[in-house]
Amino acid sequence: MFDVEGVLIPKNRFIYETGKSLGFFSLIKILFIGFFYEIGLLSLKTALSHIFFFMKGIEINSLINSFSKIPVIPHLQNIFIQLKNRNFKIALISSGLPSRIVKNLGDNVGADYTYGIEIGLENNFLTGEISGDVIDKNGKFKVLKKILFAEGLSQSDCVVVGDDRNNKSLFLPKIHKIGFNPDFILRVKADNVVNGNLSGIIPVIDKKQKIRSSPSKNDIFRELTHASGFFVPVLASLIGIISMSFLISVIMILYFLSELLRMNKKKFPIVSIITKNAVSTSEVYDFAAAPLYFGLGIMLTLLLFPVPASSAAIAVFALGDSAASVFGGRISKTPFLFNKDKTLEGTLSGFFFAFLAALFFVSPPIAAFGAAVAMVFEYLPLPLNDNLVIPIFTGFILSLII
Repeated sequence: MFDVEGVLIPKNRFIYETGKSLGFFSLIKILFIGFFYEIGLLSLKTALSHIFFFMKGIEINSLINSFSKIPVIPHLQNIFIQLKNRNFKIALISSGLPSRIVKNLGDNVGADYTYGIEIGLENNFLTGEISGDVIDKNGKFKVLKKILFAEGLSQSDCVVVGDDRNNKSLFLPKIHKIGFNPDFILRVKADNVVNGNLSGIIPVIDKKQKIRSSPSKNDIFRELTHASGFFVPVLASLIGIISMSFLISVIMILYFLSELLRMNKKKFPIVSIITKNAVSTSEVYDFAAAPLYFGLGIMLTLLLFPVPASSAAIAVFALGDSAASVFGGRISKTPFLFNKDKTLEGTLSGFFFAFLAALFFVSPPIAAFGAAVAMVFEYLPLPLNDNLVIPIFTGFILSLII
C-alpha cells in the first residue's frame, strides 16, 4: 500500500497547483491552512474541509488538469512492474486527492486498488463538501482492512510505504513498514527507512543488504555547500553580524523566488544553476526548503548567541552534519533503534569533523562537548528541521558554559 503525496508525487503540489489557479489571495489562504495543519493546530479533516470549501464552484476537469501538471516520481511504472512480478497487489491511498484523480493515477501506473477523498459534485462542479474514510482518524486503516478482507490476507502479508503522520494508523506491529523520506514520527515507527529513490524499497522488500554507492555529483556539491557554512562566522567577524545576517536574508529571498520559478518550470539567473546541481533526488520535483532552514538556522544562531558560542555552533553544524550525511550514507551498517535514518558510523564521523571545526573557535574540551551536543540533536527524531535544531540548540548550550 502506497501513500500518494510525498511518495508517488511531490508533497503538497496538488494543493499548490489548484490554489494557484484560484488566484493569489486564495492560494495564500490555502497555504496558511496547510501550515496550521503541519504545526498541529488543525486536524486533517478540518484543514481539508476548509481547503475544499475554497474550491467550491471549480469544475472537476479543472482539478484533473491541475493534477496533470504534477510529475510522478521517475520509473514508477517500472517499480510497480517489479512488485507485480513478486505477486504483490498494489493499492494507492490518498487523504489529500479526490478519488477520481487517484483512480486515474492508479489506472496509468497499474494499481489494483485506489482510494481518495470523495468530493461533492453538482453538474461536475465542486460543492465544497468532502467525505470518505481516508479523511477520518484511522481512516486509512479502515481502508486497509477492506483490502485485506477482499484479498483474504493478513496484516503480516502487507507492506506499507508512507512519508508522514497521516499514515501512522497503518504503521502497525505486524505490517512491514517502510518510511520513504519520512517525518520524525514515521522514522521512529518504521521498520526500514528509504531516502532518495523510491526504487530503494525493492531490495528492502526482498530483504537484501543495502548496496553502498559512491556519492553523486549532486551529493558532493550539496554537502560542500552545506560545509561552506563554516566560513559564515569568519566572514561575520570581518563585516559584522548584522551585515552578515542581512546578506543571508537577501540570499534566502533570492533562493525562495528561484524555487517558486522552478516549480513553474522557469529559471532564476545563477541561483537556478546552483539549485540544479545541489538538489537531492527527492527534491527534483518538489520545493526544496532545506536551504531556507539552513540559512535561517545559521542567521538565528548568529543573532541570538555571543561569540564564540555562536561561531562554534555554526562550525560543528556545518561540518559535522555534512560528514555524518556523507559517511553515514556510504559506510553505515548500524542504524539507530529510534531513528533508522541515522547510523552509528555516520554519527561518529560527524562528531570527529564537528570537533575539528569547533577547535578553530573554542578550546578542545568545549569543542568536544559542542560536537557531542550537535550529534545528539542530529540523531534525535525531532519535529523541527535539523538545519534549525542543531545550530540553535548547540549555540544555546555552548553559550551557557563559555
